[in-house]
Parts: sequence; C-alpha cells; structure tokens
Amino acid sequence: MKINDALRLLAGVLVLLSAGLAVYVNRNFLWLAAFVGANLLQSAFTQWCPAVWFFKKLGLKEC
Repeated sequence: MKINDALRLLAGVLVLLSAGLAVYVNRNFLWLAAFVGANLLQSAFTQWCPAVWFFKKLGLKEC
C-alpha cells in the first residue's frame, strides 16, 4: 500500500467512525470529523500532513 492510499483510508475510516459515534454515543464526536477535514484542508495548501510522516516511519512507499 502506498502513502496516498493509506492516507485516504485513514481519513475515510475516521470520518465514518466519527459519524457512527456521533449517532450512537455522543454528538461531540463530530469534532473528530471536523478535525480530519481541517487537517486534509491544511495539508492541501501546505503539502504537510502528520499522518504522512507516520506512514513513512511505518515503511510505506510514496507514490
């Protein structure tokens, strides 16, 4: 798996998890989805994302 694929997978899982937790546990879990969205937005402009650093440490290859 490449870094881009892992990043999209992580973002998708976290957003879906946040939505499910907001429905069944507490609506404050929507802040997690907002954080993921904000992080994706800033990484589009800055070309830096903490998750990419972590995936590189795990040994995933770049595109």
